[in-house]
Amino acid sequence: MSDKRPSVPPSAPDFENRDPNAPGFWDERFGRGFTPWDQAGVPPAFKAFVERHSPVPVLIPGCGSAYEARWLAEKGWTVRAIDFAPNAVEAARAQLGSHASLVHEADFFTYRPPFDPGWIYERAFLCALPPARRSDWVARMAQLLSPGGLLAGFFFIGATEKGPPFGIERAELDALMSPDFTLVEDEPVDDSIAVFAGRERWLTWRRRGAARG
Repeated sequence: MSDKRPSVPPSAPDFENRDPNAPGFWDERFGRGFTPWDQAGVPPAFKAFVERHSPVPVLIPGCGSAYEARWLAEKGWTVRAIDFAPNAVEAARAQLGSHASLVHEADFFTYRPPFDPGWIYERAFLCALPPARRSDWVARMAQLLSPGGLLAGFFFIGATEKGPPFGIERAELDALMSPDFTLVEDEPVDDSIAVFAGRERWLTWRRRGAARG
């Protein structure tokens, strides 16, 4: 009988929930303090992106501890961070302090932000989703972003047998994105944390055409 558990370091606790499509999967890991995907800070590539763009409303789905949300808020940017795992939301609110109200418990696929996002930040969200949900992910991104809006952040490149994180081959990613987005930036990332090391790229995609209904 094959082991269907996601590939995690050998020291990982024996978790009960093994379905990354369910809030309980992530809730259990945040609740037990097992978050190897957590940057514990704001990545330099994120800061560099912000430095070269004017402020726009930002949505951060699957926000985890949401360090970037606080950093943006302190710079005066409009931001909303969401996660569907209650323990992740609790962790984010704790670190956001006076900006805790910017974090909401919500399902990205049904959530309606209180603004028209100019930028949706991708940080270990696509690779947290089972591959079967990738078409749903890009469809929702296309619905939320108006033409000219940006989907930008870190993408985990290269297929993986198990996950999360679930890597995606570059050709598959390009095919997934091309009907609704144009690639405008493609940069290497050389300071990834261990779980993503050697596999990340910073990609910026611009929404084109008319938004889906």
